[in-house]
Amino acid sequence: MLLLTLINIGVVATAVVLHFEFLNQLSQHLPTITLPHRVKILIGVFICLIAHAAEVWVFAFAYYALHHSHEFGQLLGQFDGSLLDCVYLSFTTFTTLGFGDITPIGGLRFLVGIESLTGLVLITWSASFLFLQMQRYWQKH
Repeated sequence: MLLLTLINIGVVATAVVLHFEFLNQLSQHLPTITLPHRVKILIGVFICLIAHAAEVWVFAFAYYALHHSHEFGQLLGQFDGSLLDCVYLSFTTFTTLGFGDITPIGGLRFLVGIESLTGLVLITWSASFLFLQMQRYWQKH
């Protein structure tokens, strides 16, 4: 259980630091871009989407590794063991959509639960960041 907890902490920390770095780089470079202000907002939205996709892949690699280790549980249901199925599970979990067609059993359930919370927090962080960027750039010409 301790090893699984450490793995979960590592995966979440990786996703959070990745998100922080995306937003940090965006906030540093966005003011230096010589494009119309509204284009800067679009760039911000696309960068946030790329950041979220990268974070989903972090969790997907963890699902793949944990599932194939056979020590931390399994993923069952409409799941063929592929990395792409892990990415699909991660996207539905990160966004809290949760179709339920892939079911974790055993220790993997904890990572699925923490991914939902992490996704919610990181998506909200992006929304807050974009709101501030819109306040900065929306009305400028």
